[in-house]
Amino acid sequence: MVRAPAAPSPGLSAPGRRVGGVSAGEVGRGTPPERSTPPERSTSEEPWPVRVVSQKVGAWIARLGWVWVDGQVAQISRRPGAATVFLTLRDPSADLSLTVTTNRDVLDAGAPELREGARVVLHAKPEFYAARGTLSLRADEIRQVGLGELLARLEKLKKLLAAEGLFDRSRKRRLPFLPGRVGLITGRASAAERDVLTNARRRWPAVDFRTVNVAVQGSAAVPDIVGALKVLDADPTVDVIVIARGGGGIEDLLPFSDEALCRAVFACRTPVVSAIGHETDAPLLDYVADVRASTPTDAAKRIVPDLTEEVRLIGQARSRLERAVRHLVDREQHRVDLLRSRPVLARPQVMVDQRAVEVTALRDRAGRCLTHRLGAADDDLRHTLARLRALSPAATLDRGYAIVQRADGHVVRAASEVAKGDPLRVRLAEGELTATVDG
Repeated sequence: MVRAPAAPSPGLSAPGRRVGGVSAGEVGRGTPPERSTPPERSTSEEPWPVRVVSQKVGAWIARLGWVWVDGQVAQISRRPGAATVFLTLRDPSADLSLTVTTNRDVLDAGAPELREGARVVLHAKPEFYAARGTLSLRADEIRQVGLGELLARLEKLKKLLAAEGLFDRSRKRRLPFLPGRVGLITGRASAAERDVLTNARRRWPAVDFRTVNVAVQGSAAVPDIVGALKVLDADPTVDVIVIARGGGGIEDLLPFSDEALCRAVFACRTPVVSAIGHETDAPLLDYVADVRASTPTDAAKRIVPDLTEEVRLIGQARSRLERAVRHLVDREQHRVDLLRSRPVLARPQVMVDQRAVEVTALRDRAGRCLTHRLGAADDDLRHTLARLRALSPAATLDRGYAIVQRADGHVVRAASEVAKGDPLRVRLAEGELTATVDG
């Protein structure tokens, strides 16, 4: 963590003044001044000497000024009788460390009980030692981070990660029902490793593990866990990754609330199970992981099914399936029996006999109807013939009448229609006669 430079504390000189015999603009101790002005840019024809490169590097570093630095103490070196104390300050999220020098009085005033592994915030100025080509920090104020401040930082980081969506439930992946291989990240020969392996194999003896042992506490924990996570995530045979650790204090579990680790877990393509501490422990890793297990034993129960329970469930499913099949067969058998008991299937000739009777009745009815209609038509024909005969001219001729026609076929109805000498044709009941009008 780097903050804006603060005002120099008491005893801290302004830039340009000497502090402890070293000026702020001094590049390094024991570096002789240049005898000639080097070129502003180096070329193959005019390269810079090593001292010039060191001076320029020191000048750039000196421009940074005083800064506030947050880190974890990896090593403390107090020499008896010496006023200078050397600290190795490590970034808990990366494999990076810096040497810090300070006065014993400054350390005793700000953090008298400072131990390795503690988190500190110090006010320091970067210095580049040209003679050794090393970078260090010179601190004039050191503050040990207390538990309350650690919890406040964790709460702030928790809100930040939640706002970025790292805790979003919609992005969490479901664990496979039966993983082909389980990746386990835990401490070497730890109780957490034993609990996960023992309980998982007790539930499913054929489960396959790929275990990566890492440091789960201290300054090397986060880089080790992140590296192991990348290795397991890149393994195509690993279907789920478990990060397990036993219980401990808040300081012991701080690596599992580190921002770099949370982001590494969020970027994993493989589902991750967090099994850190006990039920009451809740590091930030629990919120980012796809599944949160209260203990390592609980993680073993979540990653693999219980063989005994699955066999029991399979037996129950087979029983239910057998009952369902039997019920279906009985129901269909009952339907078949009902169908067979119907007359149409029990005595199918009855239906044929009924249809035969109906066909015979219809045929007789059709015969009677046709006979009746033919008789009626015959009567109508005879009556019509009788009327026709009654009205026919031939019947009139049979009674002795004759039909007189002129030569043009016109029937003579009056004497005035003919003249003397006109030829006539007389039609009788049998034959015809020709005649001439005499008068």
